[in-house]
Amino acid sequence: MRVGIDIGGTKTEAVLLADDGSIAQKLRLPTGWGPAAVLESTVEAVTGLVSAAGIRFEHLSTVGVGIPGAVDSRAGRVTHALNLGVEHLDLGAELSHRFATPVRVENDVNAAALGAFHLLDLPADSSMGYLNLGTGLAAGLVLGGSLWRGSRGAAGEIGHILVDPLGPLDLDGQPGGLEVMASGSGIARQWATGEDNAVSAVLDAADAGDARALEIRRRLFEGVATSVRILVLTVDVELVVIGGGISHLGDRVLGGVTAILDTWAASSPFIDSLGLPERLRRLPEGSPVAALGAAYLGAPRG
Repeated sequence: MRVGIDIGGTKTEAVLLADDGSIAQKLRLPTGWGPAAVLESTVEAVTGLVSAAGIRFEHLSTVGVGIPGAVDSRAGRVTHALNLGVEHLDLGAELSHRFATPVRVENDVNAAALGAFHLLDLPADSSMGYLNLGTGLAAGLVLGGSLWRGSRGAAGEIGHILVDPLGPLDLDGQPGGLEVMASGSGIARQWATGEDNAVSAVLDAADAGDARALEIRRRLFEGVATSVRILVLTVDVELVVIGGGISHLGDRVLGGVTAILDTWAASSPFIDSLGLPERLRRLPEGSPVAALGAAYLGAPRG
């Protein structure tokens, strides 16, 4: 049996996978703030799953963790997870010491990509890009059934690709990056009204004809469409799976994105040949995809 944990900014979601890949137990609890509290809430999640299932720790083959921030997956080390109050945490070593079980730690978007790959039951030799549209914008790549992290772990960090030199400034100080155009935090900074759900507020205002909202909505749709185009043109993935909080808005966003992809295809035979709209998939609602993917970290292929 395998444990998978998704550590979010406010909640930690955990699953226990049976040997046949089915979810035997699920658990959700608040995430702690700061390295010690994050570690303890993760320990509590593992302990809670084991207790609920009535098994012993030695029954676990692996524990996998998806967490925001910069992750050294080989060392199990997390740095710069700012929304967790974590500057440095040797999470893998700490958990291995607690449970005497192999532990794998991965960036949360990469974990979600692996979870989406398994959730959709894709062939082991296929390729998929997971585009996370949440507080930030980033992608995870699964090529031939395995995560592709790149030479230094930066593969999929497409939110930092600049597409509009005259666009709004992102937090990294550069103008017109995909993240500022098509993420929750980027849209909140552009809209700047302090509303809890800036993306929905912008879409509502755009529907009502507000000129500023129409421009922000245009950037959102074009940013997502450009992200899909980049993933296909650089890696030629067979599918681009859309997840994250913005994806929950469904056709209010994806309808506009598809319309842009169709417009590009109509003006370019080459782009048309790529079949971009046909490669899009939306992640099923309510799927514990990052926790599921974390459970598959280190699992044998095939």
